[in-house]
Amino acid sequence: MSRENIRQFASGMTRHGFTAEEVTALLAGAQSQPRILEAIQRPAERTLAWWEYRQRFLTEERVMGGVQVWQQNAAALERIAASSGVAAEYLIAITGVETLYGRITGRYRVLDALATLAFDYPPRADFFRAELEQFLLMSREEKLDPRLPVGSYAGAMGIPQFMPSSFRRFAVDGNADGRRDLWTEGPDVFASIGNYLREHGWVSGQPVLAEAFNEAPPDDPAVVTLALNQTLDALRARGYLFDSTLPGTTPVMLIPAQLSDSTIWRIGFANFYAITRYNRSALYGMAVHELARAIATRYRQGPAQAAGTP
Repeated sequence: MSRENIRQFASGMTRHGFTAEEVTALLAGAQSQPRILEAIQRPAERTLAWWEYRQRFLTEERVMGGVQVWQQNAAALERIAASSGVAAEYLIAITGVETLYGRITGRYRVLDALATLAFDYPPRADFFRAELEQFLLMSREEKLDPRLPVGSYAGAMGIPQFMPSSFRRFAVDGNADGRRDLWTEGPDVFASIGNYLREHGWVSGQPVLAEAFNEAPPDDPAVVTLALNQTLDALRARGYLFDSTLPGTTPVMLIPAQLSDSTIWRIGFANFYAITRYNRSALYGMAVHELARAIATRYRQGPAQAAGTP
């Protein structure tokens, strides 16, 4: 790590009430991780088609895992869904897609990950130095030892995989115990996800996706624009058929979903857009949506049916 960069960073942290000496000492204990640099520079894998992506996340393990999470946290989920406006199944499904309900939260010390990328990865050094700054502030606010939290190679933390800046802005104390604990399944995790989605435009009671049909679609299925740049009326005028009781002026986006032998079309509403603020991928948004629906269906069948017994 560049000693001069560290010195400048430590000096800058004095505006937050840290001393340069304590920050320098902390970063002296951070270990630069070559594996992190390899991971962030690794060429992206072939983009998966929707049917391939779906197979990874719409599994029996994830569906039943979500049902169990709901059964174990029913009262808290009901309360948080009512206050945030985000249905319980979506609060659960995000944790299922992100970390398999907390089973896969990362194996790198957050301090090591952020310091490595802040000081040894010039292409995005500014971004990760800002996140390192937010992490130190977060650790002080939450009374955490910054040497202990573990997360992804990019510094995302906990069951919902919040970056430090998102933690400080959107994490919520969901059980009023004076802490925002995103490492333990429970009210803080679900309330924080609900707050994140609401702050990014989630509308209570509104749909997420609608299926659409067009015999001769005029759109390129390879092009996905994650923006509410269409309206229901405009899509109808272009020959798309779908069911919706919302006003024709409702802003929406058009989403192609590639199957193994064809392409289907879906209409994404404001709630779909909110999910894609969590991860800017239409595939991610569809996976969360379908997993949420599968969890809700199985949960409402009751314990016997959910367990697969007659």
